Amino acid sequence: MNQPRTGPLIGLKVLDLSRILAGPWAGQLLADFGADVVKVERPGTGDDTRAWGPPFLRDADGDETTDAAYYMSANRGKRSITLNIAVPEGQAVVKRLAECADVLIENYKVGGLAKYGLDYPALGQLNPRLVYCSITGFGQTGPYAHRTGYDLIAQAMGGIMSITGERDDLPGGGPQKVGVAAADLMTGMYASTAILAALASRAQTGRGQHIDLALLDTQIAWLANQAMNYLIGGEAPARAGNEHQNIVPYGVFQTRDGYFALAIGNNSQLRKFCTAAGGPQLADDPRFSTNITRLQNRVELIATLNDITRQRTMDEWSALLEPVGVPCGPINTLDRVFADRQVEARGMRVSIPHSLGVDVDYPANPVNFSETPVDYPRAAPMLGEDADTVLRDWLDLDDEAVAALRESDSGIN
Repeated sequence: MNQPRTGPLIGLKVLDLSRILAGPWAGQLLADFGADVVKVERPGTGDDTRAWGPPFLRDADGDETTDAAYYMSANRGKRSITLNIAVPEGQAVVKRLAECADVLIENYKVGGLAKYGLDYPALGQLNPRLVYCSITGFGQTGPYAHRTGYDLIAQAMGGIMSITGERDDLPGGGPQKVGVAAADLMTGMYASTAILAALASRAQTGRGQHIDLALLDTQIAWLANQAMNYLIGGEAPARAGNEHQNIVPYGVFQTRDGYFALAIGNNSQLRKFCTAAGGPQLADDPRFSTNITRLQNRVELIATLNDITRQRTMDEWSALLEPVGVPCGPINTLDRVFADRQVEARGMRVSIPHSLGVDVDYPANPVNFSETPVDYPRAAPMLGEDADTVLRDWLDLDDEAVAALRESDSGIN
């Protein structure tokens, strides 16, 4: 990390023992905010997601590396060191790093790190100020605690797939997972928030603490209004595809070259749409004149509107409706997303230098601080490339001590 950091977490040391997505996502968020995040990986292979390609990162000569885009997505801004935690030499280095750390993130199976003396009771005794965040599929307690957890299983068991997807009685109906690993990503988001809260508590008490986060718990927590609909109303909500259960028309409609989203929330917006579309009389049709009658005649209205929306392209509809205040937007593929003028204006695509001498494009962090801006010191690291600098910076080791550790069985590459 050669350039000065600017984020609000400058000086915070994070030891990231996690793999795959939920834990690394939390670590990446902290790195975006200025923390020095050191990723501890298995010698030889590293994080599983390094191999989850194609596509793979290409070097300055255009040759493929062994690092997949998936790995790159969750590990920018970090430094990498390899350690074999199954042997005493590797465990000793982790313990020394943990003594220096403010935060430790791990997502081993319940009890997985205890046999190495790297669990919270052990490391918390070495460093009482340590905030130790454990992420698992089902948590540290309960009858499922020792089950292996994956995002798909959390989405399935946590209810989101029961309310996502087309209705069972329509073509393509049935449960559908979210298009990204939403349970993993939201757990990473909750983890970063919990870590910051624990650090705020430490500022008052001087003591760290253990954070126990589960993918299943997280998935249930962010069901939000759908969960409350069930808990208050007593009836489990069903899948409704892209339609809103209480508002019509509010969903996805066909255009001449794709689909666009139309979110009409009141009678005035419907009239504006109909006028702009060249059919103002539709707003006066008694079947569609109020939201209640539109709900009662949903099928007829949706069919009528699709006949209208097919006559123009996505961009033509946006150009026509946005000036008159009708909420809408094209269903963009990712090439269109990153070419969108609003996305460009907000700087949501950033180019970050990689140690191979290439720049890697990333989606930007969406947070905009007025005084301590997010910075991007580097793209995701190559496996073990920062061992020497981490050992010098964190443990204050000289060249001779670093060389001795490399020659040991610690697993440092």
